Amino acid sequence: MSNIPRCEHPRPDRCRKNWLNLNGVWDFEIDNAKVGLEKKFYTRDSLDQKITVPFSPESVLSGIGHTDFMNAVWYRRNIEIPTEWSGMRVLLHIDACDHTTRVFVNGKSVGKPHKGGYTSFSYDITDALCEKGNYITIYAEDDILSGKQFAGKQSTKLNSYGCFYTRTTGIWQTVWLEAVPAAHVVSYKVYPNISGPSVVIETKTAGTKTDDTLTIKAYYEGKPMGEATVKMASSVALAQIDLAEAHLWECGKGRLYDLVFELSSGDTVDVMNGYFGLREVKLTKEDGMQINGKTVFGRFVLDQGFNPEGIITAPTDEALKFDIEASMACGFNGARLHQKVFEPRFLYHADKLGYMVWAEAGNWGFDHTDFANLENCLSEWLEEMERDFSHPSVIGWCPFNETWDRNGHPQSIALIDAVYDVTKAFDSTRPVVATSGSLPTTRTDVHDVHDYEQDPALFRSYYAEMDKGIARDQLYRTKPYAQVYKTELPVFMSEYGGIRWVMDQDNAGWGYGASVLSEDEFFARLEGLTDVILENPHFFAFCYTQLTDVEQEQNGLLTYTRQFKFPAEKYARIFSKKSVIE
Repeated sequence: MSNIPRCEHPRPDRCRKNWLNLNGVWDFEIDNAKVGLEKKFYTRDSLDQKITVPFSPESVLSGIGHTDFMNAVWYRRNIEIPTEWSGMRVLLHIDACDHTTRVFVNGKSVGKPHKGGYTSFSYDITDALCEKGNYITIYAEDDILSGKQFAGKQSTKLNSYGCFYTRTTGIWQTVWLEAVPAAHVVSYKVYPNISGPSVVIETKTAGTKTDDTLTIKAYYEGKPMGEATVKMASSVALAQIDLAEAHLWECGKGRLYDLVFELSSGDTVDVMNGYFGLREVKLTKEDGMQINGKTVFGRFVLDQGFNPEGIITAPTDEALKFDIEASMACGFNGARLHQKVFEPRFLYHADKLGYMVWAEAGNWGFDHTDFANLENCLSEWLEEMERDFSHPSVIGWCPFNETWDRNGHPQSIALIDAVYDVTKAFDSTRPVVATSGSLPTTRTDVHDVHDYEQDPALFRSYYAEMDKGIARDQLYRTKPYAQVYKTELPVFMSEYGGIRWVMDQDNAGWGYGASVLSEDEFFARLEGLTDVILENPHFFAFCYTQLTDVEQEQNGLLTYTRQFKFPAEKYARIFSKKSVIE
């Protein structure tokens, strides 16, 4: 598989031995008129171009590099099913395809169209397969101008501008096949209990019959830690495993337990490997953010997950890990994963390294002013939470970011509150930022502010009266949005800094405020702004904008090509200072 781009298993949290990576060269065709369905492109023997999957057609790595708007695209590939998969169910997994996707196997439609450009989905294609000569056709429509879909930081203009970047259309994460028995594990959710120590695992299955048995075994560094066996009364099973030893997941120390699922049904056994971290999160105004009962100040960095050649797809698995290690070298203990659902491989590395993340939806581009649009976002958000629930690195959810007025209409408070309520009902174990750095909503766990003031003295003055319930953030300073800090909530400065430092002085770039002109000026500003937050007992965390430059946005600590602008230890001296709440 070494010649296949992104050849590693895309889901370390749910591995089986029978799988096949479908990344590589596919046939490809742009269908701006959206006539391919009528012309039955799904029955054709070939398409007009070649593309390298999983890179989007806008990217260099795809071999296409077409950056204009694309209303619809087609993919086609011949596949050969391994003979040893005979008698098993064959699943087609598409880890992300932007935005509305239909799949055909041998010219036959399989499943319902999937809506959502950031989340993973699967189809059982077994019944559409032939003994030989199989092919898959994938069709994706994309309309980021509609206001009816999450589009993240994709530019609505022809070219990139400001903090909007090159668009993504179609497949942008790994496509793969997996063979499973008729009765198999679909997903699982882990509920750790550090005081047990124990773990409750909720497992969803397919094809099970009454009295089928599920055994789950836990290991730590190869040593058995405990197991549980339950009989299947339905497609969902709950099992508690009492652990022989407690190895806590914490910042900088992943300490992951391995899991083995064995689902027995008749003569078949489905074996799937997974993992979990023994970690609990609590957030209060009094104690700030606690990991396993200990207060931890959140030193987060804004990470948008863009790359020069792959756009929102990392060129290699090593590149995903590099971004985390670079962040940690700069003194951060986590990241706010901004306006993009990051792939499971990134979360896997974060889990292993003990790196906290706030998971976020790519909600920009979506019309959040009309409650009727709830149906266009809720399913995608639920898919994200379902997929990523058991990653210990995920310590909080953020479904919306900066829900400003849109075309003169204010945000729908009812829509934001409904998504918050569903999020808390789905996951009561993590805090939720209902809408980051935006107008206040009825319900949220965090008072979340953004402030790109570049003068440290002014920055300090804006937050000097928080004891009185006053935080003069960007919204407070902008009429008619003046608001008062919600004194009962913990406070997160989830965007600040964004200091513009342009390596190439011939390139003006884009950033927040005036660009600094020297290294001394950069670090004086950086330290001055950061000290304001660290020295204020009302903040439990900060998030600095940002880890790397992105296209024309020149305010990263690293360049877009991942070169440190200044030595990492100089950043770390500032970001790793103790806060007053520690």
